Amino acid sequence: MDKALAIPNTMTAERNNNITDTIKAYGKRLFGFIRKRVNSNEDAEDILQEVFYQFAGNTTPIEQVSSWLFTVARNKVTDSYRKQKLPLADDVVAASNDDDSFDWREFLIADDNSPETAYIRNLFWEELQQALDELPVEQKNVFIQNELEDIPFKIISEQTGVSVATLISRKRYAVLHLRERLANLRNELLNY
Repeated sequence: MDKALAIPNTMTAERNNNITDTIKAYGKRLFGFIRKRVNSNEDAEDILQEVFYQFAGNTTPIEQVSSWLFTVARNKVTDSYRKQKLPLADDVVAASNDDDSFDWREFLIADDNSPETAYIRNLFWEELQQALDELPVEQKNVFIQNELEDIPFKIISEQTGVSVATLISRKRYAVLHLRERLANLRNELLNY
């Protein structure tokens, strides 16, 4: 019975050694490959970590390890660019480029509960709600689910049967509308 328990431990140790050897053998080359395609060392390190995490979690045999690693790395780089191109909810509340004297985030996460801060917070949430209500239902729902409820696109897609690409597009239109509406309120507050 002790031999039966020792076999999985040996296989696990052997697998760990294989993973470690692969990381040592390909780490620098893979990092260089990724680094040429992203903006910073930090981004490259994050993607490299994701590649090796996927490699360690893989349960199917890999015939060409080098090819597999570089293909996964290329896909991860592509995914990171797609994520960067999406307008994020932070874009909705961030200050505009022309005048950074007003930033919604200052009021939304401020610790003080002054009457002015409370008033501006209320205006923001009222404007956001009105802007959301103006959106088509599909855009509104995907924005609320993804940004406010933090549900990933993949899960929303599984629940609704709508492709991830379509969901991303709907969210993008929602963000553009919300950004415009909140910019109007911001301009009214600055010019008051």
